Amino acid sequence: MDHALFNLITTFIFDVDGVFTNGEVIVMENGDFIRTMHTRDGQALVLALEAGYNIAIITKGRSEGVRKRFEILGIKHIYDNVAQKTDAFFDFKSKLSLKNEEILYFGDDIPDLSVYPHAGISVSPSDGAIENLQKAMYITSKKGGHGCVREIIEKVMRQQGKWNF
Repeated sequence: MDHALFNLITTFIFDVDGVFTNGEVIVMENGDFIRTMHTRDGQALVLALEAGYNIAIITKGRSEGVRKRFEILGIKHIYDNVAQKTDAFFDFKSKLSLKNEEILYFGDDIPDLSVYPHAGISVSPSDGAIENLQKAMYITSKKGGHGCVREIIEKVMRQQGKWNF
């Protein structure tokens, strides 16, 4: 992959389960799900927003807890309970008048593959589905739920000279 493509990124779009989480859920007796997320991923989102990047979440899942977590972090574009991820992708892209090459899309499983060709950079965590690992332009060294979001945000920001710590 040509790492100069990272210089064009203005926008991050993320899947949730398998990216922010390790893909496992605890099912409570009342039917609620419990997920864990890495706190450094959350900090990276805040830093990216402060640096002026656009961020969206696109997930097939629906969870008030997950939505609240992202809202607390400042994410305003949350597409949940999505049937077709490309529909949400194109809606978000249109709302912000984005070009494909500006967008980094990060997903770990089969439903994310339909979005990969439309993003400037497609990313999978190192433990993504085999199909994602084969088709992603970039694979993080970290697994889903273990800081892979921080890894990719930091990589882009460092490449663009915006990681000033």
